[in-house]
Amino acid sequence: MSITIGSLAELQQHEGQDLGITPWHIITQEQINQFAAATLDFQWIHTDPERAAAESPFGGTIAHGYLTLSLLPYFWNQLVQVENLKMQVNYEISEFRFNQAVLVNTPVRLHAKLLAVKDLRGIAKANIGVTMEIEGQKKPAYTGVITFLYHFL
Repeated sequence: MSITIGSLAELQQHEGQDLGITPWHIITQEQINQFAAATLDFQWIHTDPERAAAESPFGGTIAHGYLTLSLLPYFWNQLVQVENLKMQVNYEISEFRFNQAVLVNTPVRLHAKLLAVKDLRGIAKANIGVTMEIEGQKKPAYTGVITFLYHFL
């Protein structure tokens, strides 16, 4: 179930709150290959299943770290619906750490908490703590803080 936010005041009401956990998403080899093509990062550990099975310490291909990071908007939109916007801007990524590789065909999900909201002359600056969980693993794929700027109508 997602939260709907329509104003700076409504966003501020959620400050300090856990915003939830998304459903699981499976990162497939096709998705990894498409990301490799888009970013020109064809490192074999991502794109060569046979070699990765034989030579990598993971026993198969893994998702690009930046692929997992790029899923943030997809996951965020499952948790929070922000309405009455002129514009949303990706502003900052901080305190970010890739903790564990995500193996191909492994489900991941996002856990988010609204850490802080600042009013920048009518523009909302939202700092969100994010953790990408990996099914069956205690250690997350990553942790960090993302910041969005919301220009409400």
